[in-house]
Amino acid sequence: MMRLAAIGLLAVLGGGCGTVNDYLRGKDNSEPPAALTNFPNSVTVQTAWSTRVGSGSDSEYFKLSPSVANGKVFAADRRGRVSAYAADSGRSLWSVETKAPISGGPGSGEGLVLVGTSDGEVLALAEANGAVLWRARVSSEVLSAPRAAQGVVVVRTVDGKLFGLNVQDGKRQWTHDSSVPALTLRSTGAPVIAGDKVLGGFASGRLVALSINDGKVLWETAIAEPHGRSELERLVDISAEPRVVDRTVYVTSYQGRVAALDLESGRLVWTRDMSSYAGLTADDHAVYVTDAKGQVFSLDRRDGRALWKQDKLRARAVTAPEVYDGYVVVGDFEGYLHWMARDDGHFVARTRIDAAGILTPPIATDDLLYVNGKGGVLAALRVADKSSK
Repeated sequence: MMRLAAIGLLAVLGGGCGTVNDYLRGKDNSEPPAALTNFPNSVTVQTAWSTRVGSGSDSEYFKLSPSVANGKVFAADRRGRVSAYAADSGRSLWSVETKAPISGGPGSGEGLVLVGTSDGEVLALAEANGAVLWRARVSSEVLSAPRAAQGVVVVRTVDGKLFGLNVQDGKRQWTHDSSVPALTLRSTGAPVIAGDKVLGGFASGRLVALSINDGKVLWETAIAEPHGRSELERLVDISAEPRVVDRTVYVTSYQGRVAALDLESGRLVWTRDMSSYAGLTADDHAVYVTDAKGQVFSLDRRDGRALWKQDKLRARAVTAPEVYDGYVVVGDFEGYLHWMARDDGHFVARTRIDAAGILTPPIATDDLLYVNGKGGVLAALRVADKSSK
């Protein structure tokens, strides 16, 4: 169970905070990380560009993931610097020192770059030049990227709330509140905006769809139910953001299930017992999941049936997968990116990006794959040799 220390835990007990040691009493019976196996690289991965975007999360558990929009890549560091780069070349466009303790983001939308802080603030910067346009107070720390669409900025806080803020001035338009268990993973999935709906997963194991305009609950579905007597056994957090493909929502929960739901009704299409805190992605072919042991699965989108499993990354703190150019890619705690063939999961390449590790999944666009290392390296990669997929 000491692998939970790598996940990070947040306890809310009588209004105070506890640590993982309060529950595990310092015992460590965790599985050691799998040793990397040798294999012949069958594809060539090139670095299109690389830069440093600051540091500050290298000794703390903050998942500051870059955001890609409108030909730009936005990045933030723990000490408050927010930067923009040309997506194709890495050329610096602007950099702003906000001096805020950034803990979530950056997100983007509606011409804004959005970050959240440990102090319970949301900052909106102009996408064009980084000027701080407004600051808004929310109820608690923000650990995931705020998102914006249709005139609304949507923010998830660690105390189980979703906020809808006015995109012009940050004024609160609506709030949705969810109960928080005594013990939760120290990670919250970013809200997902799908048309006129906001999707949010909570520590209770429930996925909620809200109207983006007024925060009204459109549907709510239990993905996992708590079981067991101890607080650790009852953890069922939805700690990674859902994914939407062709009007179907795919979501994971810790010590719970992977599920597919109908976007309009919230009806469960299929479920599969699986524990995951890292999360998943999906494409036209399959759903790709990293489970709590660090194994990567490919599941049939129609029924959740396993197509393949890659088990040689166990206990390496593997990120959620991303699909790029026909390959499935994950990062790990030593800063490696592992590239797998989409059809059967065999390794085709391995590249090291940042020796401090990789906490957040890569981000794919049509042309490049972007990855942000824990030590502050931001890199854009491409596949040069496409002989194996």
